[in-house]
Amino acid sequence: MEKTKVLFYDIKDYDKEFFKRYGKDYNIEMKFLREKLTEETVDLTKGFDVVCAFTNDDINKNVIDGMAENGIKLLAMRCAGFNNVDLKAIKNRFKVVRVPAYSPYAIAEYTIGMILSLNRKIHKAYVRTREGNFSINGLMGFDLYGKTVGIIGAGKIAQILIKILKGFGTKVIAYDPYPNEKVAKELGFEFVDLDTLYANSDIISLNCPLTKDTKYIINRNSMNKMKDGVMIVNTGRGMLIDTVDLIEALKDKKIGAAALDVYEEEEDYFFEDMSNKVIEDDILGRLLSFHNVLVTSHQAYFTEEAVEAITNVTLNNIKDFIEGKELVNEVPQN
Repeated sequence: MEKTKVLFYDIKDYDKEFFKRYGKDYNIEMKFLREKLTEETVDLTKGFDVVCAFTNDDINKNVIDGMAENGIKLLAMRCAGFNNVDLKAIKNRFKVVRVPAYSPYAIAEYTIGMILSLNRKIHKAYVRTREGNFSINGLMGFDLYGKTVGIIGAGKIAQILIKILKGFGTKVIAYDPYPNEKVAKELGFEFVDLDTLYANSDIISLNCPLTKDTKYIINRNSMNKMKDGVMIVNTGRGMLIDTVDLIEALKDKKIGAAALDVYEEEEDYFFEDMSNKVIEDDILGRLLSFHNVLVTSHQAYFTEEAVEAITNVTLNNIKDFIEGKELVNEVPQN
């Protein structure tokens, strides 16, 4: 049986290692590209059956038209999000699948790590001591015990995060458009409306998907409703926060600290080594200049378990398509 040809875009060394390791028993021929999928690189899809793309590929109408013209039958996203795919432009010319979940533990645990690092200035202390500076001036934090943490989006990741937070002795309140009161009772937290969450939280964690309702859910208006000095943590999607408004609130000291693993214009920088280049994004540069902002490069998901799960689910999505089986992880196009 002839092998199905799969073209992988935006591949890093660790991606290649995992797909080669787990793809040996699949009837597919894999080609790996470091380049992102864009209008400039879509022509490379000619001669392939399946395209595998990632979160920062620019899959707009022109890219989709090019893929369709080149005979692509399946777009396999090796991530949960698909807001970078113009689904309406596909018009059922090929199928789209994704990896809806990999390791909620990875993201929940990383969220806690960001809170602790930012609060106790662990990242700053590490740099200081390596330079021989053992002063603790400016490194004071606060006890998590007794603080109120507000969670926006109470899905699987948030539920694991809440379990961990309860271990610190925090009070947890949450907002979700579809509140599960049974889970709230089991885990010992309370569902509240957004205004109540804003007014009472010492720390706010964003764990919701990016939708038309959640885009820029954190803006100047919502931040004005928050406690002075609140900490905001975002391990969800960059566009949950209006970054310009966040910068103004940081300057005004309305927001006390921000931990960001995602950024709304991250695609040109995150996952890449930019250490020998000038950061031309003035907003990102401004964020990086704040002493009370911790930015990491979309790595909350990045554990061996999560990458293994992403790899295996992606390969099985492709296998099910080849074999004509039901695509359990298909993304609807309507």
